[in-house]
Amino acid sequence: MANIASALRELQKERIFTATKLRQLDEAISVLAKISRRHGRAPLVSVRARVRRPLSAKARRRIAAAQRARWAKWRARQAK
Repeated sequence: MANIASALRELQKERIFTATKLRQLDEAISVLAKISRRHGRAPLVSVRARVRRPLSAKARRRIAAAQRARWAKWRARQAK
C-alpha cells in the first residue's frame, strides 16, 4: 500500500511539473505569434512557404537571350 501511495504522490508531482511547463510553452508560443504578425497580416512563414512555379525551357531561353542582349548593350557602351 505504501508503494501505491508513493507512486501516486510522484505522479501528482510530475503532473504539476508538466502543467507548469505547458503553461510556459503556451506563453512562449503566444509571444512568438504576436511577433511574427506584421500589422495584422499572416505570419511571414506563410509568405516564404509559397510554392514556386517552374519555368518552361522556352521561357528560360527567352529570359537568357534578353539578359545576353542587355549585357551586350552595356558592353558596347563601356567600349566607347
